[in-house]
Order: sequence, then structure tokens, then C-alpha cells
Amino acid sequence: MKSKSQWGYMNKSIRILIIEDDLQMQRFLQVLLKGHDYDLCCVATAYEGILKTAEIKPDIILLDLGLPDLDGLEVVSKIREWSTVPIIVISARDQEKDKVKVLDNGADDYLTKPFGSSELLARIRLALRHANQQSQPKTHRFESEELVIDFSQRLLWRHGELVHLTPTEYRILHLLASHIGKVLTYRQILKEVWGASYIEQNHYVRVHMAQLRHKLEDNPAQPRYLLTEVGIGYRFQFETIQH
Repeated sequence: MKSKSQWGYMNKSIRILIIEDDLQMQRFLQVLLKGHDYDLCCVATAYEGILKTAEIKPDIILLDLGLPDLDGLEVVSKIREWSTVPIIVISARDQEKDKVKVLDNGADDYLTKPFGSSELLARIRLALRHANQQSQPKTHRFESEELVIDFSQRLLWRHGELVHLTPTEYRILHLLASHIGKVLTYRQILKEVWGASYIEQNHYVRVHMAQLRHKLEDNPAQPRYLLTEVGIGYRFQFETIQH
């Protein structure tokens, strides 16, 4: 028998903390997510959000940036000092620089208001899968019908044919696959692959990603695995994973 929880809704297995001061948006999220069997808690300030994160240890956070007491960017930074909980930013700010900043500070994803229900639900599922994979032993092998990536052997096959990767291409692919489903900004990729002195050289990443797509993708113009977040960076998406 289901009973009311401290969150205000039925007890569910997945807990979502919503940090949002717009009551209309809060209601929209509550109706949508309650209808998909998520357990919810809503707060309206950054201070409450940080305290609730520590208190109830949610499985995922939906965070608005325009909070009354503290900018959401600082909330991400403070939570990242002690927690790896997935954070999806939902904000009316649509400038690329805002998205890059919040992702660089540790958010997992960014949705610009207004957004569709299906898109939000898909991003939540993706973030939860990513978090689950991070909590398990490292994935060394990715396999689909046309592609096999074996990081333990540093080898890649496409349609059964061995594909050669340069050392830089391998480092980029390994970095993205280590954060499957998560957007990595140009700065994050440049810092990890080339070093901190290269963080403004976005064209380095674009050139190597184009080369990687020609080696991995059946149709590089419509990639299945190496997805672009325009003006921000890239994410690696892979549906079928074998450990």
C-alpha cells in the first residue's frame, strides 16, 4: 500500500529535488513528474536547495538559475564540493556563455525554457543512466550492431573492420565515453586532452571530432554516437553497453 512521503507525494524509488522559485513552473514539473512515478521535493531558494540536497540525498536535481537569494551557478559549485548528484539546469537564459559556465562548473545538462515534456523526461532518464553507470565498475567495452569499442585493448571496430585512431582521437573518445550521456564543454575537453594552456582553442576539438565522426559514424552528417551541443561542446551517446 502506497503512503504519503515527507516529499508530499507517494513514495517512489527515484527522488527528484526541484529548486525553482516560479510557482507556475513548479506546478508544471510536479504534475509532469508525479505522473511518471517520481518522488518529488520542491524548494524556492538556493539556500533551501543546498540544505535539502544534503538532507534527503536526491537522485537528481532540477535547478533554475534565477533564484532570489543566490545565482544557480553558485549552487552548482557549492553542491559539487561534496556531491556528484546529477544536476539538470532549467533556465530562461539562452546565451551560450551561460550554458558553458554552468556546465564547466559541474552541471550535467542544460535545458532552455520553454521546453517540451518529452525532452525533459528524456534528459532525466539520460542523467539517471549516466549516474548509475558511474556508480558501477568502469565500462571497458561498448558494442552495437555496427560499432565495437574496447578500451581495455584500445581498439575500435566498425562493421567488423579494425579502425585506427590517433592518440589524440583516442583520448577524446575515451574522455567522452567516461562521461557517457553528459555534455562536455570545449574547455573541459581541451583541458583534459591538450592541457590548461589550450582552453581557448575550440577549433582543435572541432577538427578532431570531425575526424572521429568519419571513423565512427555511418553518416557523419547525422551522428548517432558523437552528438554536438551547438556552441557548447559534445556528448557521447551509446544505447547498448556491455561490461
